[in-house]
Amino acid sequence: MKVDELDLYDYKTLLKRAREQIPDYVFEKDRFELPPIEVIIEGNKTIIRNFRELAKAMNRDENFFAKYLLKETGSAGTVEGGRLILQRKISPELLKDRINSFLREYVICRECGKPDTKIIKEGRIHMLKCMACGAIRPIRML
Repeated sequence: MKVDELDLYDYKTLLKRAREQIPDYVFEKDRFELPPIEVIIEGNKTIIRNFRELAKAMNRDENFFAKYLLKETGSAGTVEGGRLILQRKISPELLKDRINSFLREYVICRECGKPDTKIIKEGRIHMLKCMACGAIRPIRML
């Protein structure tokens, strides 16, 4: 091989060429933020007023999200008119903690940290597929 041919395969040159082919949005560090959680406690009921807005921001089904919160808080409840009504008093801090755990488990990609994921079913197994990086991992369904 000639010296000129070796320069074509120089590590830094190859790395630069590879990085130029990657789309710009991959390098952006957008931080995923949910709208502020609006919690009201009325008597023995806890109401998340912007429940539909939260589910839409996460790109998840309202019923699936509600089922998760009901199970994690040990409460009965219903979704009515874009609100989630829980049949007991629950502190806003506990709700925020449970919503954050839902995000970690069912929304945010563990590989790249982006919220661009979908829940897909392969056979009998549900998987979380990242549309940004292509990572796939199994998740437990409720």
